[in-house]
Amino acid sequence: MDFLQKLLQGISFVPAIVNSIEGLFGSQSGQQKKDSAVSFVAAALQLTEAVANREIVDEAKFKEGLSKVIDGTVECLNASSWARKQA
Repeated sequence: MDFLQKLLQGISFVPAIVNSIEGLFGSQSGQQKKDSAVSFVAAALQLTEAVANREIVDEAKFKEGLSKVIDGTVECLNASSWARKQA
């Protein structure tokens, strides 16, 4: 599977990962939950392998981008009926 396909597939799992992390780490800070989500997505994308294969040339910027995707997902979920279910 080429990297773009793997990336899009990984991003498609972000809402489920965010929901799971909220359930597991609900009492933790937002930053701790976000860090956990980035770690889960990075593992799903085999980030270390992608860096080694030079599919990702700037790991820090890539993680920053993942962080923004997660922030956007949380914002969307918090603006939806999902947020009411969590309360």
